[in-house]
Amino acid sequence: MRYAVLVTGPAGAGKSTFCGALMTHLQTARRTGHLVNLDPAADASSFEYEPAIDIKDLIGLDDVMTELGYGPNGGLVYCFEYLQQNMDWLEEELGGYDDDYLIIDCPGQIELYTHHPFLPMLVRHLNRLGIRTCAAYLIESQFMEDKYKFFSGVLSAMSAMVNLEIPWINVMSKMDLVMSSENDAASGRNGIRTRKDIARFLDPDPMLLVSAPGSREEKTERNSRFHALNQAIVQLIEDHPLVSFMPLDLTNPDSIETVLSHIDYTMQYGEDEEPKEPHDLDEGDFVDME
Repeated sequence: MRYAVLVTGPAGAGKSTFCGALMTHLQTARRTGHLVNLDPAADASSFEYEPAIDIKDLIGLDDVMTELGYGPNGGLVYCFEYLQQNMDWLEEELGGYDDDYLIIDCPGQIELYTHHPFLPMLVRHLNRLGIRTCAAYLIESQFMEDKYKFFSGVLSAMSAMVNLEIPWINVMSKMDLVMSSENDAASGRNGIRTRKDIARFLDPDPMLLVSAPGSREEKTERNSRFHALNQAIVQLIEDHPLVSFMPLDLTNPDSIETVLSHIDYTMQYGEDEEPKEPHDLDEGDFVDME
């Protein structure tokens, strides 16, 4: 059985860094993993490990923009439509990896996960090839400092989950950039944020979007033309509690192991494997306990 993890999420969420950390962790655990690059705009220097399969060997964004005059977004869509028409190339590339763990680094254009048909088509193709697939959706912790940004992230994660229809985990990345104390010498990109401040966003509470009754903020929101929309969003997330986040601190091996174990569990890694036969013990292998 082959396994594939689609590492998805918006630009800047730390997907490539996370892929490198997973590769290192797999090697440390003596497990076989291979990196697959599906970002036609990725710079080779951004990868800690050389991709075993690289979409740029088929088509690259720079070539599309130069030869066809497309912009970055249009060029990216063209690249994926070209890959969609040449799936035999990807199938041939994947054919050399049996009983392996594939880590697929995806691009950061959010529309590819929320409503573009390519990734669902790719998932169906991987399933037809007998590759058990799941997705990890990364959102950076620094993005969760504001309740409106937070719910934007929750809605994008929900939309991507519905679009891809595969086993799924959501990860709050870059937790190492969130200080555990205000006395730390360093500070966050937009000021000091404690782990306690971010922790409340790990398990979404729709009421975070609702301001305290009687407050100035609540009166402003109530008079806003978007008040009804905000209330509808709160009700949607409360009625369909599909999203929660796992904290990821790449400086902590235990944190990486926890996320990896959830990925393994999500796609039932290793459940179809036959148990290994124990090695025959020589007389010298027995220990005299007396």
